[in-house]
Order: sequence, then structure tokens, then C-alpha cells
Amino acid sequence: MPQKDPCQKQACAIQKCLQANKYMESMCEDVIKEMRRCCERHAENSNCCSGFKNSKPTENKTNK
Repeated sequence: MPQKDPCQKQACAIQKCLQANKYMESMCEDVIKEMRRCCERHAENSNCCSGFKNSKPTENKTNK
């Protein structure tokens, strides 16, 4: 039996959060951070991490 992906739970949580929040990433920052943490620990053993960017998102800073 194939081994379960160690970051599958976090990947599914991201998809669920994005769907529930009309794909607004800013509403899912906590679950995205959890995915990053998982990928830092398990990137070599996780297919889910292969498509997940390791870089932190750039912040849009505007001066008003």
C-alpha cells in the first residue's frame, strides 16, 4: 500500500479554505503557513509540496 503524503492534510485544507472564501488567498494565510511548515519538514517525501512555492508571497504595500 502506498504511503500517505505527509502534507496531504494541509493541501486539502488549503483547497477547502480557498473554495469557502471565493479563492481569496488572504483569507487562508494560516492554512498556507501550515503547508509551508509541512513542506519545510517533508518536501522530499511529499508530492503535494512539488507544486507548492517555497518562497513567501510578496506583500503589496501602497502608500495612501
